[in-house]
Amino acid sequence: MKMSARKPLLLLVIAAALAAGAFWWYRLSGSESLEQRYKLQAIERGDITQTVSANGTLNPIVLVNVGTQVSGTVTRLYVDFNDQVEKGQPLLELDDRLLAAQARQSAANVLNVAAAVDLARANEARMQELFKQEYVSRQELEQAIQARRSSEAQLAQARAAADKDEVNLRYTTIRSPVSGVVVDRVVDLGQTVAASLQTPTLIKIAQDLSEMRIDSSFAEADIGKIREGQKVRFTVDAFPNRSFQGEVQQIRLNPTTQQNVVTYNVRVSLSNPDHILLPGMTAYVSIGVASRHDVLLVPNAALRFRPADGSGARPAAAASGQRPAGDGPGRKRDAASGTVYRIEQGELKPVSVQLGITDNRNTEVVGGELKAGDSVVVGENVATPGGKPSSVGMRLF
Repeated sequence: MKMSARKPLLLLVIAAALAAGAFWWYRLSGSESLEQRYKLQAIERGDITQTVSANGTLNPIVLVNVGTQVSGTVTRLYVDFNDQVEKGQPLLELDDRLLAAQARQSAANVLNVAAAVDLARANEARMQELFKQEYVSRQELEQAIQARRSSEAQLAQARAAADKDEVNLRYTTIRSPVSGVVVDRVVDLGQTVAASLQTPTLIKIAQDLSEMRIDSSFAEADIGKIREGQKVRFTVDAFPNRSFQGEVQQIRLNPTTQQNVVTYNVRVSLSNPDHILLPGMTAYVSIGVASRHDVLLVPNAALRFRPADGSGARPAAAASGQRPAGDGPGRKRDAASGTVYRIEQGELKPVSVQLGITDNRNTEVVGGELKAGDSVVVGENVATPGGKPSSVGMRLF
């Protein structure tokens, strides 16, 4: 009975001790200085470059799709992947037996028609002599002349057909139209290719891999900042620790719209003397569109910071006599202005600043009360009293 009577008293003492501890913890936390509670960073001067980024694909400047104008079966292959080829070099051969027979037939037809032409010319010459002696009429002479002209026209037609068959026979040997390197071969020995309305692609040849290009797509919000001749930096997954350089060659005027997003093709030219960049690689392109030197820089974390309730911050209206940009219902934040906080006389004071370009880590300050060496709040070191975390939100600027 005594133990049961003491148990409620013991619980009451423990609860009182916990309450007293919580009270003293709250008092100690509340008495912590703002310099200890918040993370501060000094404003510095320096250089800044604003960039726009996009992904693209590496391509050769000239990529030739070698096809065929005649149908046939592949009987010989002279090249394979990555082979260097010269202009006019044989790449492959098709079965030429059918076309060779047709060419021989056309050649024989030319000889046959040529013999008819010789006969027609001889007949015309005899008719001319007989007409002079008045043994034949003018009509018979004119018929002989017409027969000679008709046979000559047939001879020209036969020779044209023979030339056509000879050209088709030569087309059975596929030759390289340019000097370069074979990047793709889509046929094998024994495969039959058919030349129809659309010429089939047999081999792809890159003319020169020492000069390449990047075809990238930039959003319409960034395209107005890009100009031809601007320097470009890019990386590829094959060499993640290496940066390459190029130059904006062309901004294509033809837009592409996908899911209501408008993009424009920006072509970048680059040198590849070591041939380490390969066609089809994904390039992560970054173009510097604006640069500033020796300007005041504020960390973007300071522009994103917003103090929690009860932090001792004075409202912007009390500090500067005006409403901070972006605060207030139904009001958008001005893209050229922002608010940072600094500690003055034991309180957080909001400071309005005018902003310039940004590199996503720091932002140029073009106006306001900040100067080099001033410390601004970029975050909190500990949780606020009562367990409420700092209200640091992502804000665009």
